[in-house]
Amino acid sequence: MTSAASTRTAASADGAAAPLLSVRSLAIRHESAAVATPAGASFEVARGEVVLLLGPSGAGKSTLALALNGLIPQAVPASVEGVVRVDGLDTQTTPVSRLSTHVGMVFQDPDAQLVTGTLLDEVAFGPENLRVPVDIVLARAEDALRRVGLWERRAENPDRLSGGGRQRLAIACALAMGSPLLVLDEPTANLDPQGIEEVYAALGDLVAAGDRSIVLIEHNLDAAVAITDRVVVLDHEGRTYADGTVDEVLRARADELHAMGVWLPVATLAALRLRAAGWSIDPLPVDADELRVAVATASSPAPALESRTPSPVSAASGNATTIADATTMDTAPLIRARNLRTQRGRTEILHGVDLDVRPGEFVAIVGANGAGKTTLLQSLAGVVRVPRGQVSVDGADISRVDLRKLSRRVGFVFQNPEHQFIAHTVFDELAHGLRLQKLPDDEVTARTTEVLRRFGLEDKADVHPFLLSGGQKRRLSVGTALVAGAPVLALDEPTFGQDRARADELLTLLQDLNREGTTILVVTHDMQLVTEYAQRTIVVGDGRIMADAATPDIFADAALLERAGLRRPPLARAFAGLTRHPSLAGVTRLADLPRAAEAPAATGDGA
Repeated sequence: MTSAASTRTAASADGAAAPLLSVRSLAIRHESAAVATPAGASFEVARGEVVLLLGPSGAGKSTLALALNGLIPQAVPASVEGVVRVDGLDTQTTPVSRLSTHVGMVFQDPDAQLVTGTLLDEVAFGPENLRVPVDIVLARAEDALRRVGLWERRAENPDRLSGGGRQRLAIACALAMGSPLLVLDEPTANLDPQGIEEVYAALGDLVAAGDRSIVLIEHNLDAAVAITDRVVVLDHEGRTYADGTVDEVLRARADELHAMGVWLPVATLAALRLRAAGWSIDPLPVDADELRVAVATASSPAPALESRTPSPVSAASGNATTIADATTMDTAPLIRARNLRTQRGRTEILHGVDLDVRPGEFVAIVGANGAGKTTLLQSLAGVVRVPRGQVSVDGADISRVDLRKLSRRVGFVFQNPEHQFIAHTVFDELAHGLRLQKLPDDEVTARTTEVLRRFGLEDKADVHPFLLSGGQKRRLSVGTALVAGAPVLALDEPTFGQDRARADELLTLLQDLNREGTTILVVTHDMQLVTEYAQRTIVVGDGRIMADAATPDIFADAALLERAGLRRPPLARAFAGLTRHPSLAGVTRLADLPRAAEAPAATGDGA
């Protein structure tokens, strides 16, 4: 745990004040849902404390968050048992308008919260609607914008901000309401690495001031742990499973949490694997810096790993880089883009992109928020209209392919799963595409049932897709793309909303499909995911391809990453230049770490 967090925890432990937030035996059952999720959550949050709320997908974390400010049950109908009190107010009976001055909510998508034309107007909007005097509104707005580093841009339109900037603006809006409690539900889920740094820098400043409590639901633990005082873990049913400090929960019970499917910091996962292979690592690290120190001082290192030779790279026009792998280049492209120019309205997003994707490739598309990577993925998959002759899939111009037949060529998974749901049950959602192909009923049933089983949705077959948890919706959206058997799968942030177990299961499935010949295209902000699974990485910036190369070569180019607003993944940061154990110096993937079956052996004593 960080020293700042330790100080705040000690201070709260010594104080006798009542908790700011008290959750007691909370169980919430949505209309039409068979069971409650969460089903028995209990915890408290002290004033000035940061609590990280973890749990597997479907445990009810986001549902619980909506109960903290009264949206459940006052705006979202649900049956609620137990008690939630904020500042002594019962959230089931206190009007949401009054609760808004006690609880500030920051959701996954900041655009869903932004409604005005300037940053200053946006932050003033909430207090103005509560009829707060003008001088107090302006004072609060200035203080909030200064806290998140946006005061100098107060006259700008929110649309001009980066993804991280818009999320910081959403935090400022919550602060301006005067709320002592901030609830953040996956605040960095849609942000690039630079945006994540911006948000956590702003949160770190708030935490240092000590005048706000935070409940944080987050999968990116590598960033969150630094500001966390306590960790609360819900089990699969949504009952409180663990409640304690970072040391007591993330370090001491990491094996249990990993078995449950709870996300852990990448550094912790790496240390668990090294420990199982015979390395003496205690305590477990929770960030890249701690992992580096732990490995450098470990007494029983694992055997040297086989060296890997990166794919050769050659320069192309401009500042882009392209793969020059002869075995790949000999294969005719499955997807071909030439002078691709995609527009949204009158704005051109992609500017003359040339690109080939060959059968069987696993390609990651990365870049900063607003770079054009999702537009590129959607253009290649035919989800957005492109001019004739600019994109072909398996020799067919996608602008001429009937949309009903396009899913047989490319299966697409949206970043927001709800954008593709059209049926009233999970079963019918999966079966829809197969029925359009006029397959026999028994084949439709067999293939649909197999996908339900594969994605852990068997007990949700008759449930409406919109009543699923975020992780379950994501699995369903991937299932609908897989069930048609298309030779290309294109996925936008495929692990968003997934717990660790389901994310690993999904990515293993994609990897297996790739080995069987399916071409995989993935847009993601998760740099560790890219290094683990993608053989090739395309970096997009300002609607153009900045680089296109073998994945190890992309992450070896520090200048490129800086220009693109990207960061090296945690393992690369931890092991770069490691001299005592040179066998680990080039490791960037968890998959390349020693396994338990490998016998320990010393690799050197140098520091």
